[in-house]
Amino acid sequence: MKKRGIGYGCMMYAIGFGFGRPDNAAASVEIGEDGTVTVLSGCADMGQGSTEMIALIVAEELGILPEDVQIFTADTATTPDAGPSTASRQTYVTGHAAKKAAAEVKESLIESAAELLGVKPEGITFRNREVYYNGEKTRLTMAEVAAHCRRTGRKFIGWGWHNITTPDVDPETNQGDAYAAYTFATQAAEVEVDTETGEVTVLRVVAAHDVGRAINPLAIEGQIEGGVAMGLGYALIEELILDQGRPLTPTLAEYLIPAAQDVPPVVSLIVEEEEPTGPFGAKGVGEPPNIPTAPAIINAIYNAVGVRITELPATPEKIRRQLKEKGY
Repeated sequence: MKKRGIGYGCMMYAIGFGFGRPDNAAASVEIGEDGTVTVLSGCADMGQGSTEMIALIVAEELGILPEDVQIFTADTATTPDAGPSTASRQTYVTGHAAKKAAAEVKESLIESAAELLGVKPEGITFRNREVYYNGEKTRLTMAEVAAHCRRTGRKFIGWGWHNITTPDVDPETNQGDAYAAYTFATQAAEVEVDTETGEVTVLRVVAAHDVGRAINPLAIEGQIEGGVAMGLGYALIEELILDQGRPLTPTLAEYLIPAAQDVPPVVSLIVEEEEPTGPFGAKGVGEPPNIPTAPAIINAIYNAVGVRITELPATPEKIRRQLKEKGY
């Protein structure tokens, strides 16, 4: 007999290192005579899309297009330190550093544009590679302004540094603001449990995540789907078996991870609740999709057959053992 159940998992997750640990990043932005931009950042992109995130933030700040931005990352000889790609921190910290660097360059661009137009700098804005004054499009392009900026010796390289290091909590009470920002999520899993074998099939996962402002919605969906896949493996099949400290599952031949056919449809719900301390209101979404997945699956198993698994992974053997005790 196969029985279905639905379970939920909720989480709150802190962004960055917290607890007084140094947490900062730097970036530099240089604008060329043709209006294109070069960014140097130590942020290591491991497939999570941080490089594109930086390009989008810099392009938005300068009023150019993302394809105008060239990024060099994670070269210890040339790029400023951005800290490790962990703790869901790169968008929140390095994104801010890149935004600050771009804003510094923009000041010179505004001065140059005002000089070329013979107007006051206060009314100058940039959008889609073009220059606007008091909301009206002018004859100038960003490339012309950038060339003038460099010819006249104005600053064309910006440096940005952002620090989210927080004080440690009170050692006596453990109270305090240990982190700069938090993210929240709720995930629901629908499962099917075979009462004869104990096998669990995850049919669908719905994941709602507060991401602040979505810099790149498609990349966020990818992060959510990847996190769900990892959480599914943690819940059902991934197991490190030790024998007197010696791992018996040292390779992927023994340590199973989900394959594409194991991953169910994932419905990603991006909740945009702007974070005032983030770059353009954004927060990180690296680890959060992984965290509530296993609890949601385990709760769904309980909802389906009344079996409460307290040690992961929830293998068919464990489920079948408890089912027998319940008279199945």
